[in-house]
Amino acid sequence: MAQQCEALAYIHNVSWKGKRPTLDRARELLHRMGDPQKRLKFVHIAGTNGKGSTAAITASILEAAGLRTGLFTSPYLMRFHERMRVNGEEITDQELNEITAFVRPLAETMTDHPSEFDLVTCIGLEFFARRGCGIVVLEVGMGGRLDSTNVIDSPEAAVITAIGLDHTEYLGDTVEKIAAEKAGIIKAGSAAVLAAQQAPVTEVIRAHCDVLGVPLSVADPAVLFTDCRTTLDGERFCYGGEDLTLSLVGAHQRQNAAAAIETALTLRKRGWRIPSEAIRTGLRNARWAGRFEVLSWNPVFIVDGGHNPQGARTVAETLGTLFPGKKVSFLTGVLADKDGRGILVPVLPLAKRFYTVTPESPRALPAEELARELREEHGIEAFACPSIQEGVRRTLADADPGDVICAYGSLYQVGEIRSCFGLD
Repeated sequence: MAQQCEALAYIHNVSWKGKRPTLDRARELLHRMGDPQKRLKFVHIAGTNGKGSTAAITASILEAAGLRTGLFTSPYLMRFHERMRVNGEEITDQELNEITAFVRPLAETMTDHPSEFDLVTCIGLEFFARRGCGIVVLEVGMGGRLDSTNVIDSPEAAVITAIGLDHTEYLGDTVEKIAAEKAGIIKAGSAAVLAAQQAPVTEVIRAHCDVLGVPLSVADPAVLFTDCRTTLDGERFCYGGEDLTLSLVGAHQRQNAAAAIETALTLRKRGWRIPSEAIRTGLRNARWAGRFEVLSWNPVFIVDGGHNPQGARTVAETLGTLFPGKKVSFLTGVLADKDGRGILVPVLPLAKRFYTVTPESPRALPAEELARELREEHGIEAFACPSIQEGVRRTLADADPGDVICAYGSLYQVGEIRSCFGLD
């Protein structure tokens, strides 16, 4: 669990509920802070799926190129401090306390008090400025156009990863509407990189870029990569006549790698020194916990943060590639406000049985209710577990040597599952 420090009590005490979507609060607070964001350069990343992995790979490449690289991501898996890193090093308690003490009185005198994410974003930007970052890889929290991170000026590169239906109550009920919200991070004077998408999404992003006069690169692994292979150790593919290795697992990670490579090449065109060796090293060294991560080998226990239908399909496709014809035991918990059926259906053909848990969230669907649905509506053996720890214990106890277990369904459960294996 996240290590407590004085700042967190204040940060988490701020409610975002009822806050109208706007950039005004973050802009005002940053201005009171001296506009630290104006002393920084950015790669800004939005999308429904893959934006965290793409951010991690991109940051790894930039670090390998010798740049002091900030990385801002959300949500966290184990510790709040994961959200703000410089060259892989998390913000310290001391830094978080000092910066929050600086920000708090400025925020509390505002008529429209900042939301929690407004505060987190502003604290992160101050942290990166104080650390003297040469470039910051900035992941959007939700959406794009009105996301707190969009207070920055034109980024060096605006990156859009895979877009699907998620957060529809805020962003729109079609992929075109969601794409239009994500496209809000693309500004005149920047360059844009787009992961391979459904045609309607590509059309929306391309039209937005055309209006602004922004050059657009489409990063399609089917075009960029050949001789692709998926293993439990990562992805292997040939790019530009050279064999490369990505440390992250799954064909979908090739799409994220393609976006990161195109981002690096885009930055190179804008004058940044990013040698080819940095791309090779960055791909090999990239780490992103909880994304098809192997936690044990016999039985194989995999944890993945897939928490929407698109993510569930990716989990199913990767399991089918790695373990053709093999049935899998699933440990899953979902949030009641997510598309539960869409999260379950893609993996049903692979399922041996389910173990259900209740994620640590007020929005969680109770484990008993999920197990009952699996039994009654899908005819699959399902056991409700009283806790995530008990779910992990039981799946391992029931497994035979050579079995495969996959935990997925909510990012909120990944941290606790990893802690069961002694990972922090």
